[in-house]
Amino acid sequence: MSKTIGLGLLILALLLLCLLSLLWGHYPLSWRELWQWLTAAKALPPEKGAQIRILMMEIRLPRLLVAILVGAALAASGTVFQAVFRNPLAAPDILGVMAGSAFGGALGIILGGPWWTIQMAALVFGLAAVAMAYGIARHFPGQPTLMLVIGGILAGALFTALLSLVKYAADPYQQLPGIVFWLMGSLSNVPLGQIGYFALPIVLGTCLLVLCGPHLDALSLGDEEAHTLGLPVRRTRLTVIFIATLLAALAVMMAGMIGWIGLIVPHLARLLLGPGNRRLLFGSALLGAAYLLLADALARNLFAVDVPVGIFAELLGIPAFLVVLRQIRKAWA
Repeated sequence: MSKTIGLGLLILALLLLCLLSLLWGHYPLSWRELWQWLTAAKALPPEKGAQIRILMMEIRLPRLLVAILVGAALAASGTVFQAVFRNPLAAPDILGVMAGSAFGGALGIILGGPWWTIQMAALVFGLAAVAMAYGIARHFPGQPTLMLVIGGILAGALFTALLSLVKYAADPYQQLPGIVFWLMGSLSNVPLGQIGYFALPIVLGTCLLVLCGPHLDALSLGDEEAHTLGLPVRRTRLTVIFIATLLAALAVMMAGMIGWIGLIVPHLARLLLGPGNRRLLFGSALLGAAYLLLADALARNLFAVDVPVGIFAELLGIPAFLVVLRQIRKAWA
């Protein structure tokens, strides 16, 4: 398949899933009703128009935008980590950012306060986990990539233990259910008016990573080869890791813990678009957004109540990973 055709198919799939997310739900809409509301057609009764406006502006459109941003951020972050560490099993949590953000969010819930304080705690502790991993790698010299992974394992273990401590100390009737639900992932935490504050850094960070695609190609060859090509390896590695970490932390701020996207989506995109990181990062962001939109559509409609989207993201990821497992080695070669 041509790489251009592959990108075109990803864009088309994302647009179709956007329409599906707006129309499909416990209160279904027809294409005609949506078009009449968008064009302010007089044929639409005022009461019906008011109902559709509330449905779109307060429920479906915010969820759609959050799904696109979170899916794109996690997929782009996972693509970067797989390229930097040259490991097909690398994911956004390889340096502990997900564990740190989970602990920060849970700590914010148990301490109380408005929702934005919980989100800021998730961001701060996610970045702190990666800073800890980097500090461990600097303190114990050796192979930089290996020591970063070891630092990430230790940071993740620490913040996972701290998360368990927070859950143990939480009120089992008031606070613990909120922590557990947040850790399962939800796309309904961010109102429409606040999405712009997240969209700007996520879009900017993803674009910067796409521009760094040729540098990631050089890093994938190994440090010595990248040095030979004139690439400042240490500075480049720190830059892309920081941007990818920030994207993952922002995704957790918006939607809680949603797994598998940063692991499986880059492999699917690599099979469609090849190994070139500039094209791969763009395609991964598109595919990650479409993947989470599909998971959210299933989570909202297969049962009488909304199921946390993180559950369906993992349920979809397992068969998808099994399907491409035979092809992963070929794609990485």
